[in-house]
Amino acid sequence: MTTSDCSQVSFNDSDTRREEMQSTMEAWVDDLVDEVDDAVSSDEFQEWLDVQSRFHDYSYRNTLLITRQCPNATRVAGYRTWQNEFDRHVKEGESAIWIWAPIIAKQCPECENSQSYHDRSDCEYDETPPEEWSKGLVGFRPAPVFDISQTDGEPLPELETEATGEADELVPALLEGASMLDVEVKVVSPAEWLHGDASGVCQYRSPAQRPLIEVRGRENNADLAVTTVHEYAHALLHGDVDDETERSKRELEAEAVGYIVGRYFGLDTSGSAFYLAAWQGEESETILDRLERISSTAGEIIDVIDEMLTDE
Repeated sequence: MTTSDCSQVSFNDSDTRREEMQSTMEAWVDDLVDEVDDAVSSDEFQEWLDVQSRFHDYSYRNTLLITRQCPNATRVAGYRTWQNEFDRHVKEGESAIWIWAPIIAKQCPECENSQSYHDRSDCEYDETPPEEWSKGLVGFRPAPVFDISQTDGEPLPELETEATGEADELVPALLEGASMLDVEVKVVSPAEWLHGDASGVCQYRSPAQRPLIEVRGRENNADLAVTTVHEYAHALLHGDVDDETERSKRELEAEAVGYIVGRYFGLDTSGSAFYLAAWQGEESETILDRLERISSTAGEIIDVIDEMLTDE
């Protein structure tokens, strides 16, 4: 996987600055496309993908049940599944999270009940014997599951997506520049964080209020900076988008902006390739299709941060 050049760049000639920035950003977006393709084909990503495929994709109703019982749940599976699939064990004394599990059984072709319910119903279907019926969904039953935080054992493979580098001056400049970008930003301590495993969130409010950005505090200032830029990009680009099918495209744009801005300020943002590879709804080339939106937003944020750093 290609590693970003971490040497900070600058465009000091005011006459050519915008053109140089644009061409540089285009080159960096090309790099990001290549890095995403490399990430997808890597052994590390394939191992991660294999593990993810073993987790159920829960229905909206079950997702709500899980969130109500365990708001910070990230990976959920049954007791035996944790043991047999992942070599992990539920900790003693942990309370189960209850969901609705489907009941699959042979069902009557007419009333669609299982044989036991069919026999007690008024259905008179008798064209084929029950042993020849096809299987289908006949109901739901309560089933216990547990979040990974309730288990111990072998670690699951993780993708290294965090940015690295020196960002002690960059973070204050980013926070001070929020008003110039017409957003409100808060760094929230891990103990007070209410958004699960998300690194940051952007909340769109009424037109009279600025978007509210919250980022989870962490020791890695480089990653904190890139996460903040990612959420700034959401605020600047996506306030008028509410189509769920656009979600992967929004993430692609925001992460590409974070990649460019972080790289401009000398950070290693190559982990963005794994982040984008995990959003499987889009081809990497879609980044190029959205180049103008990405580069203009990155340029706007860079200009603000540069001004903040110059004023210090």
